[in-house]
Amino acid sequence: MKITLPDQSVHTFDDNATPGSVAASIGEGLARAALGAKVNGKLVDLTRPIADVAAEGDSSPVHLAIVTGPRINKKGEAQWRDGTPSGGDADALYLLRHSTAHVMAEAICKLFPKTQLAYGPPLDNGFYYDLALDTPISSADFPKIEAEMKRIVEEDRPFTRYELDRDTGMGKLYDERNKYKIDNADRALDGGAQRLSFYVTGPLAAEPDEGRLFEKAPRVTNFEDLCMGPHVPSTGRIGAFKIMSVATSHWHGDVESDRFQRVYGTAFFTQAELDAHLAQLEEAKQRDHRVVGQRHGLFTIDEKVGQGLILWKPAGAIIRQELQKFILMHLERQGYSQVFTPHIGRLDLFKTSGHFPYYQDSQYPPLILREQLSTLAKENCTCAELAHKMEKGDIDGYLLKPMNCPFHIQIYASEKHSYRDLPIRLAEFGTVYRWEQSGELSGMTRVRGFTQDDAHLFVTEDQLDVELAGCLDLVKAVFTTLGMTDYRVRVGLRDPAPGKSDKFVGDAEQWDKAGESCRKAAASLGVPFTAEEGEAAFYGPKIDFVVKDVIGREWQLGTVQVDYVLPQRFNLEYTGPDNQPHRPVMIHRAPFGSMERFIGVLIEHFNASFPLWLSPEQVRVLPISDKFLDYAHSVASQLQQAAFRVTVDRSNDRLNAKIATAQQDKVPYMLIVGGKDQEAGTVSVRHRSQGDRGAVPLAQFIADLKQERDQRRL
Repeated sequence: MKITLPDQSVHTFDDNATPGSVAASIGEGLARAALGAKVNGKLVDLTRPIADVAAEGDSSPVHLAIVTGPRINKKGEAQWRDGTPSGGDADALYLLRHSTAHVMAEAICKLFPKTQLAYGPPLDNGFYYDLALDTPISSADFPKIEAEMKRIVEEDRPFTRYELDRDTGMGKLYDERNKYKIDNADRALDGGAQRLSFYVTGPLAAEPDEGRLFEKAPRVTNFEDLCMGPHVPSTGRIGAFKIMSVATSHWHGDVESDRFQRVYGTAFFTQAELDAHLAQLEEAKQRDHRVVGQRHGLFTIDEKVGQGLILWKPAGAIIRQELQKFILMHLERQGYSQVFTPHIGRLDLFKTSGHFPYYQDSQYPPLILREQLSTLAKENCTCAELAHKMEKGDIDGYLLKPMNCPFHIQIYASEKHSYRDLPIRLAEFGTVYRWEQSGELSGMTRVRGFTQDDAHLFVTEDQLDVELAGCLDLVKAVFTTLGMTDYRVRVGLRDPAPGKSDKFVGDAEQWDKAGESCRKAAASLGVPFTAEEGEAAFYGPKIDFVVKDVIGREWQLGTVQVDYVLPQRFNLEYTGPDNQPHRPVMIHRAPFGSMERFIGVLIEHFNASFPLWLSPEQVRVLPISDKFLDYAHSVASQLQQAAFRVTVDRSNDRLNAKIATAQQDKVPYMLIVGGKDQEAGTVSVRHRSQGDRGAVPLAQFIADLKQERDQRRL
C-alpha cells in the first residue's frame, strides 16, 4: 500500500498498517506525540487500519497526516509543533474533547447508575452529553463528577474500538434496552453505515473471534458506548478539564419529545490553557452585550413585542445611524445607488428565487390572501390540510422577506440595460425576517428580525474580479476603522459529493468559475483563508470574514457572494456590444452583515467604551457647583452647534461623584467647569481612560474634538 505523507513523499507500507504503526516507523518522538490521524482527510484513531478507512472513500493514493498534541514547556504552556498540518490543533482538540466527553459519561454513569446516555459530541469550545436521568444533576454534583473523571484519567486506560455487523450490533443494543442508542444506530445505518462501531474505555475482556472485526459482540468489563469515534489513544492523554454547566434539552430538539439533562464541559491539553479559557469566559461575561446594552440604554427586547425582535433606544439608534452614515459615504464613493423595498413580497417571488423552499425552515409562515382563506373555508379545509399547503407553498400569499435580493433583482429587471450601464450597484439597509428557534435566540447576535447593509451588484463576467475586489476593500475599510484587524477569511464552496450537492442549484461549470473568483479575491487580501466545501449559499460560493475581538473570540460578520444562478432563475439580461442579450453575474455583499449582530459584537468588543464618533454621548459638562450652570450650558450650546452630542450634569452631587458617574457611563470626555474656566473661557478636560488633561480654551478643545471625530480615531 502506497501512502503519501504531508511532505508529499510517498512510502510503501503493509496492507495492515495503521496510523500508529506509520508514526512509529517515522520516529519515536512522533509516535509518542501522536493522538490520531487524517486518512484522505478523515479524522481517525491511531489503531484504525489505513486500508479500511481509505476504502470507504475509494480514494487513491492514500494521503496520511498524523495529528499530534502540543509540546508542554516547563511553565505548563502548550506549544504546537512546527509542521503541524493546517488545522492540526483543531483536530487535536476535537480528539481530546470527544474523549473527555466519554470520560465524563462514564463518571456520571458510575455516580448515577440509572443514567441512559443519548448523545455526546465535541464542540468548538468544549463538549456536552445529553442523558436521561430521574435524578437532577446540579452544579453541586460537579466536583464529585470531576473527581471520578480524574480517577479514570489517572488509570490511563486505552480507548478500544470494535465493530459489529448490523444484526449483531442491533441485537446487542436491543438487549441493553437504551432506546436512544437504538435510534442513533438506526440513523447511522439508514445513512449508509455498513457496521456499527463501539468504544470501550479499557481493553476488551475477550479476543476477537475473527481478526480485527467482531462477528459476535465481545465480552466487555469496562465502560462502553456506541460511537463513531475517533478518540485519543488512552485516557491518560487527557489534560485539564472542567464541567461548566447543566441545561435542559430534548431528544432531536423536539420539545414534545423526551427531556434530557445536557451536561456541558470543556477540556484543554494544559491547565494554563484551561485557566486562560476560563478567564476569557469571565471577561466575556462582564462584556455580555445583553447586560451592557441594557445598562447603557442601547436596546431592549420586550416579550409583548416578541422574542428576537430588537427595540432600538435612542442611544443605540445613534450608533446604528453613525455606522450607516459611515458606510453610505463609502458607497457614494464607489458608485452605489440606494434603494428601498417593502418588508413583504409575493410568495411566488421567493419560489422563483429559490428562497422558498431552500430556506423554508428558517422563514415565517406565508401570509394567506383573504380571498383564498375564504375559499379554503368553504371547501372545509382542515387545519392540518392548511398547514400542509402552507408548508408546501401551495397557496397564494405573501412572505415576510427573508432576503432582499429578489427585490433588487426586480428593480434591475424593471428597465432595459446595455453593457455600457454595468456594473449596476444597488444598496439598501433592508430589514429581513428569519424564524429562529427560541432556544437559539441570543440578544442582538441571534434575532428574528434584522437589518442588513445589503447590496447587489449586476456585472459582466469581465467586471467580476474588479468588483469583487471593491467589495472586499469595503469590508476591510469597515474592520480597519473599528480596530477589528485580526480576522481570517473563509471561502464557502459547493460540496460536489453525490447526495451532498442537492442543496446547491445551477451549472457546475459556473460554480467552478465563481469559486475560482472567490479564491483569487480571498488570496489578494494577504490574510489566512480556508476553502470549505459545503459552506456555500444555495446559489453560489461566498467569502465570509471571521473577526477576532479584543478577548480572542471569533465572530462571522461581513460576507461577499458570487451568484450565476439567480440571474438565470429571473431571466435577467443586458445587451452586449454584439447587440445580443447576455446574462449578468450578481454579487451579494454585506460588510456589516446584520446591523443588530454587528453592533452586539461591537458592544462587547469595546465594552461600551465606543470611540468618539460612535459614542451616543460624546461630552458631558460637569459644573463644580450650581453657580456655574449657566456657563456649563453655554459650553454645551457651543458644542451642540459644532454637531457634538453633549449633556450637562445638573445633579447636586459632588464633583467626584459626577466624575464617577460619567466614567461608569463610558462618556469619552468630561469638561469640568468652575470660576477660573468661566473667567478665562476655558474648560478642564478629563478623558475617560487617560484622566485629566488640564485646562484648554473651549475653541481649541472643539477644534481638536472635530479632528478626532472626523478622522474616526479609535
